[in-house]
Amino acid sequence: MKLLRYGPKGQEKPGLLDASGRVRDLSAHVADLSGEVLTRAGLARLAALEPEGLPLVEGVPQRDLRLGPCVGWVGKFIGVGLNYADHAAEAGMPVPSEPVLFSKWTSCIAGPDDDLHLPSGSVTTDWEVELGVVIGDGGCDIPQDTALDHVAGYCVVNDISERDWQINRGGTWDKGKGYDGFGPIGPWLVTPDEIPDIAALTLWLDVDGQRRQQGSTATMIFGPAEIVAYCSRFTRLMPGDVITTGTPPGVGMGQKPPVYLRAGQVMRLGIDGLGQQTQRVLA
Repeated sequence: MKLLRYGPKGQEKPGLLDASGRVRDLSAHVADLSGEVLTRAGLARLAALEPEGLPLVEGVPQRDLRLGPCVGWVGKFIGVGLNYADHAAEAGMPVPSEPVLFSKWTSCIAGPDDDLHLPSGSVTTDWEVELGVVIGDGGCDIPQDTALDHVAGYCVVNDISERDWQINRGGTWDKGKGYDGFGPIGPWLVTPDEIPDIAALTLWLDVDGQRRQQGSTATMIFGPAEIVAYCSRFTRLMPGDVITTGTPPGVGMGQKPPVYLRAGQVMRLGIDGLGQQTQRVLA
């Protein structure tokens, strides 16, 4: 299934994408795509529905029908840093021996095509296309060999970052990761059965039509199973938590000289089988 949330900001309704690429409404069956709806039992109930029997939503998704974040009421938004060896090299940092974790404040979550408003005075706002992992069944101390059983699905994330705040303002990376709009997720949550090999997905990102990032999940240092198991050692993962798993090389900070986002630019990004995002950059 490709599950989504559609409608105006703050008024999103649950839906799914049918075989013809149209949105079907799930409101009669679930209040939102959040919490227990995303567990194995909850997803099984949705999978048993016939899409053709669900109400058809007017409009074409990502054209004249806005899509919101593909998960509602996210409890934790966890980031993994430096998870591609070639990205660590461009950042001038050693390859980590354990996953580097940070938090993205949930107030930063946005729809996949919402405009990005640059923070006041920011001159070092950067892009990062990433694979997002959405937790279904939660838990602590999850074994790595069963960790993917706890995954509800996957999505595209743009881990937008203000590098000066992240690196030069003291303390943890969190300062540069959680501004409003810095966490577009979606367009849809894709259940694992639709992804033949999560370790062989191409990721890409363009700025104003110029390819900036191109990579593959095959070059991750820590794969999704290891990341889910590792995170669960330090916090109880809950249904609807989102973990964004790191970015391949090509971020603005890694260019020589560095290149950062400016008002008027357009970012487009995507991952094989998980859809695409488009964000206009505004002052």
